[in-house]
Amino acid sequence: MHRLITALTLLAASGMALAGPAMDASGAKQATNWHAIIMFLIFVAMTMGITYWAAGRTKSTADFYTAGGGITGFQNGLAIAGDYMSAATLLGLTAMAYTSGYDAYIYMLAFFAGWPIILFLMAERLRNLGRFTFADITSYRLDQGKVRTMAAISSLVVVVFYLIAQMVGAGQLIKLLFGLDYNIAIFVVGILMMVYVTLGGMVATTWVQIIKACMLLFGGTLTLLLAYWQFGFSLTTLLEKVEAVHKLGPKLMAPGSLLADPITAISLGLGLMFGTAGLPHILMRFFTVGNAKEARKSVLYASGFVGFFFNVIFLMGLCAVIIVGQNPEFFEGGVVGGKIIGGGNMVAMHLAKAVGGNMLLGFLAAVAFATILAVVSGLALAGASAISHDIYARVIRKGQATEKEEIRVSRFATIGLGMLAIVLGILFEKMNIAFMVGLAFGVAAAANFPVLILSMYWKGLTTRGALWGGYGGVISAVLFVLFSKSVWVDVLGNKAALFPYTQPALFAMPIAFIFAYIFSKSDTGPRSKLEKEAFEDQYVRAQTGFGASGASH
Repeated sequence: MHRLITALTLLAASGMALAGPAMDASGAKQATNWHAIIMFLIFVAMTMGITYWAAGRTKSTADFYTAGGGITGFQNGLAIAGDYMSAATLLGLTAMAYTSGYDAYIYMLAFFAGWPIILFLMAERLRNLGRFTFADITSYRLDQGKVRTMAAISSLVVVVFYLIAQMVGAGQLIKLLFGLDYNIAIFVVGILMMVYVTLGGMVATTWVQIIKACMLLFGGTLTLLLAYWQFGFSLTTLLEKVEAVHKLGPKLMAPGSLLADPITAISLGLGLMFGTAGLPHILMRFFTVGNAKEARKSVLYASGFVGFFFNVIFLMGLCAVIIVGQNPEFFEGGVVGGKIIGGGNMVAMHLAKAVGGNMLLGFLAAVAFATILAVVSGLALAGASAISHDIYARVIRKGQATEKEEIRVSRFATIGLGMLAIVLGILFEKMNIAFMVGLAFGVAAAANFPVLILSMYWKGLTTRGALWGGYGGVISAVLFVLFSKSVWVDVLGNKAALFPYTQPALFAMPIAFIFAYIFSKSDTGPRSKLEKEAFEDQYVRAQTGFGASGASH
């Protein structure tokens, strides 16, 4: 395995060495930003050191999947915030605020609304019932093999959707940093992600997340303060100047195109709200702390960090309208006929350069890369654990696999997911990454959340109901996305969409809940009665961490 990792690292290095420079919009070669490159390399070296240290501490499956449960609530809160403050947050939502104003804030509010659900309904039960993955909870009193397989499949689907957004952001960022071809940039990021996860597991992923979250909060806040200073730290002055030049004018700070179609808006809101509680890499974080109290602390800290950062990046997007949009140096947005147009995923990077020069651009770019790499690593670990822990160890080997075997399977699964992420990142190059993450949340809301919440709170859930609900949710969500304009037309090149809306949650979530209810109610077999009776023990353990018999989890 170590030889394979060494080979992967050398491949990444050779890819960077052989790649030619990318072109800007005018066809000229982009200048090499040595400040950014040096900071980027410092970060990579630092995280490689963390990975080497973590590899020495990763001896068991508990270490690999959950860092041995030794993370504190504050540390885990930072790591969760790091998972959540992804490429979509820094790059996609800043760009969305730049082009759409208030609509971007609606996105952020919907993203944030999922945290109270996790805090009040799920955090304690997740920690008390689960061990490594959320499939431990959904299959707790049901058929282990069938339900774990379903949960693993739905987790992998969500992970793949989320990986696409992160890889697109990473490719565009490295392209901007190094002047590399986009495809080479995607390849480099994918290889580095495989190295981090296969060697360091959750220990490395957690500490990379913590360091990256601190750097991201500092870098984003510094960029905002330098930009906001140019408007006298006055929101009124900022808004007056922005509305005067933006193509939307006074409509910039009013509900716009996002709410022009209320069905899409409601579907998006449901997906972002409930999708948070269905993201495998977020749910895994609750197993890294020692008890339910620390799990609740994790959510409180994470909510504070995420809420603060959402406001920072929204104001960054508005400041960029004046500072970036009216500067012809930045080709991803500009002024035509006196009105701001355009704006790609790199608006935050252009703003950093405008207010702090190459030094701040280098720092924020290195932080943004850290953001993407850490989130991609967390996603890969969640997907790999679904394959190794749920499918291989529990379904195929029926609990007889050794820890060494399980970790080995997880590492090979990580490499497979990395290769898939590279291919998908290339295919979806032109997609807005905030929009892509919205799709991932919509799929998570339908694929994972319904069965997970029902397994926690509804005594009547049976194996048959869970399977119909889980598969019904994930299949319908994927089909709705596939047949929507965003994929069926924009990616696959067909003339017209088969599904009229771009967000699946409003339609796929009810399918999951209804299927789970109907097929559980109609299940009258002897096994279903035992599963319903077992809810009592599950409820006691969910509340206390101990089973009805008093046995510790």
